[in-house]
Amino acid sequence: MNVGHAIRLCRTRRGASQGAVARQASCSVSYLSMLENNRRDPTLSTLTRVAHALQIPVGLLFFLASEQEDLGPIDGETAAKLMQCVDASLSRAPNATAQSGEQHG
Repeated sequence: MNVGHAIRLCRTRRGASQGAVARQASCSVSYLSMLENNRRDPTLSTLTRVAHALQIPVGLLFFLASEQEDLGPIDGETAAKLMQCVDASLSRAPNATAQSGEQHG
């Protein structure tokens, strides 16, 4: 699993800065950066806070972090279609930090 990649993917698709997500997830920017670079293994509660900050279900982070062998009986074609749907959904979704009037840095 590559949780860091999933967090970064969701954050960038949302157009959110590391600072905005870190504040909303009650963690430091440096810790969020370490998560995105797979230098730390987050707890479930941390992942839940990050997912909430990104306005996505925590299960979606796990799906996006999954390798094909992690998906069990889901075949590659189905996983690819799911990934396309998720990507489109993330790209269309409103930016939480833009709604609060925060500017990105």
